Amino acid sequence: MDPTQIRFAITHPMHTHPYHPDVVSGTGIARIAAAAEKAGIHGFGFTDHPAPSQRWLEHGGHDALDPFVAMSFAAAHTTTLRLIPNIVVLPYRNPFVVAKAAATLDLLSDGRFTLAVGVGYMRKEFDALGVDYEQRAELFEEALQAIRAVWTTDDLTFEGKHFAARGITAHPRPAATPHPPIWIAGNTGSARRRVAQYGDGWCPFPAPAGLARTAKTAPIDSIERLRTLITDLHAQLEAAGRDPASVDVAFSPFYATSPGDDAFNADEFLSGLEQLAAAGVTWVNINIPGDGVGQALDALDRFRATVIEAL
Repeated sequence: MDPTQIRFAITHPMHTHPYHPDVVSGTGIARIAAAAEKAGIHGFGFTDHPAPSQRWLEHGGHDALDPFVAMSFAAAHTTTLRLIPNIVVLPYRNPFVVAKAAATLDLLSDGRFTLAVGVGYMRKEFDALGVDYEQRAELFEEALQAIRAVWTTDDLTFEGKHFAARGITAHPRPAATPHPPIWIAGNTGSARRRVAQYGDGWCPFPAPAGLARTAKTAPIDSIERLRTLITDLHAQLEAAGRDPASVDVAFSPFYATSPGDDAFNADEFLSGLEQLAAAGVTWVNINIPGDGVGQALDALDRFRATVIEAL
């Protein structure tokens, strides 16, 4: 892929516990979203942690807003920015409620929503929400089936192991046709299989061995490893009769510093971007600082001037 065709996304910079209050104010979110759009960023999202444990927060975790509410607020202050959560933990919720929230956000944003979802890994959060951690993979897969069905079918009858519906019609439909894109997160072979079967995008993440163990996923610690896994995804898509070019791959640069850091090197970033594009990445996630709205805006402007305008 040509690196000039890569699209960029940011996650709202709520990286810590405690968080900077300006970053999570309505004014702060609106300013960051609008600035991202003006800078040439294509996607903007929020994380999903409705009930994180205190221990996790004290050992490098971060606070979070509700992603659907926050993305709706951001949508109201932008016109082209795509709303892409990072990510919705699908087993936490009833899929028919997710389908309704997603359809509403897509409709109100004129078709700018992408449902990026993952299985989840934080057992205590599952416990707090009353969801069986050991069944999370089953819940995830069944929820994907239910969401696609309710978005596209009237008078729907759905019979699953965990969810069932008889004769339901959920309107208004999403603005996107046939439905909003579904991106599936995770580094494992199961994640790629689900993308080939249900998804419109794959969002793995850089994970050295230690992080991979913590997140209960497969390691991705080099561009060569990433390229091999994207090749595997493309082979699965072709086997399913699907065009690999129709499926996005979103990833974060290896070892790149944030444009908010003094050490940020735009030439190094552009070189890494070429490698990611050659491997098959279509969206690149950019990390921006969360220690104040001004710092976030400065980082976005720096990224615009040194990277986006250099492409």
